[in-house]
Amino acid sequence: MADRALSGVLLVGGASARFGAPKALALLGGETLAERAWRVLGETCDERFAVGKSADGLELPFPLLDDGTDVRAALAGLVAGLRAASHDVAVVLPVDAPCMTAAALQGLADACRDAAVVPTGPLPGAYRKTALPALERALAGGRLAIREALAELDAAVVELDPAFLINVNTPDDLRRLG
Repeated sequence: MADRALSGVLLVGGASARFGAPKALALLGGETLAERAWRVLGETCDERFAVGKSADGLELPFPLLDDGTDVRAALAGLVAGLRAASHDVAVVLPVDAPCMTAAALQGLADACRDAAVVPTGPLPGAYRKTALPALERALAGGRLAIREALAELDAAVVELDPAFLINVNTPDDLRRLG
């Protein structure tokens, strides 16, 4: 585990409609996407949370924190993870970004003001506790796009190697990585 005071939030939820099965349990290089992301967060953070829906019944080798909402949105997981975090900054990694590295996550954390995001979207990203009120307002108001809540925040945009940001949405995406 890392020795930096940093929280890690793994978002394992999502309907996985285009994938056809839970992405968290898909295999890449002998480990599930969830295990892979959990490992990377462990290399970066001294505490980590996997956030999703307990009702999904995912068989994960680590505990799952239920996001406590009825909506399927990354924003719900982000809010739940940031609330649970004991540190001021949390890096947030979606389970379908299997090429992210510990060094890239650390770069996001180092750049974090209220938030630090990549040019292509709000995830993966780093979020400070100061972002929580705006994120909670967006969630309570049904504005589920994290990008919209970012408009209220002081967010740094961090350029990362595009190879780290590859997103797995379909089985073909996963096959191309394998």
